[in-house]
Amino acid sequence: MKPDRDPYGAIDIVAACNDREILELNLLQSPEIASGLIKPHLEWHATSAGAAYNRALDATRGEIVVFAHQDVYLPAGWTRLLMRRVEELNRTNPDWALLSTFGVALNGWHQGIAWASSLGAIVGRLPVSPVRVQSFDEMLIVMRRSAGVRFDEGLPGFHMYGTDIVQIARAAGRGSYVVALPIIHNDRFHAALGLDFAEAYHYVRRKWRRCLPVWTPILEVTRFGLPLRQAIRHTARSCADRRLFAVEPQTHPEVYAALCGWSDLSAVATGSIRLRRPSSGSRALDAVS
Repeated sequence: MKPDRDPYGAIDIVAACNDREILELNLLQSPEIASGLIKPHLEWHATSAGAAYNRALDATRGEIVVFAHQDVYLPAGWTRLLMRRVEELNRTNPDWALLSTFGVALNGWHQGIAWASSLGAIVGRLPVSPVRVQSFDEMLIVMRRSAGVRFDEGLPGFHMYGTDIVQIARAAGRGSYVVALPIIHNDRFHAALGLDFAEAYHYVRRKWRRCLPVWTPILEVTRFGLPLRQAIRHTARSCADRRLFAVEPQTHPEVYAALCGWSDLSAVATGSIRLRRPSSGSRALDAVS
């Protein structure tokens, strides 16, 4: 079914890439990209997310810019659903600069829904209306270009920028929201938090010390950084248990989209049906052969 209004000229999809095999299995398999309706802008081997994404902002022109990980898969109808969520935000929260599929609300609750292969589960809580947040998961961030927000190229590496960009928008008087916009994050298992994560954490801790504490999707940022040491110990101790739930990231992501009931989001985008609320901790591990 053809959309009432063609959204594709208003949208740019951007990815910072370092692995062609992962990119071709996931993001480039997204139906609206694979069909040629949207041509993604790819930034290869950047030194940081901020450098890659700011270069992409300078090279693209769409009002809506989607920054997606290379291991993210956008099911059929996803872009149409995105435009519906944008229209809802324009009506109800006109101050918005950023939206995402998953983040941490001001009350500390995780909001949004996504499939995570590294956890073998649908994660999060389905928001029935836009929820204002204090941080995003970095797997996918959507920016309204005219809000005038840009990434901090001083933030090293590829961690914590989902927290940093929300704080940048807040400082500019702009809102950041999570909406009901499911995706497949066909990510690999994460055994531990590395030195690159710690470096980014301490950068954000120093930069936003007057705004702390701030919760990220995996830990709290505080003045003295104690939660980082606690999180490092916890991930090390829980590694074996978490590995049991992870599923194969080499599986075509459409398999997981079908298991989640997200193979075609067009009916949700047109209002014909509503997204169902997943049961707590629902897993599709047993359904994957």
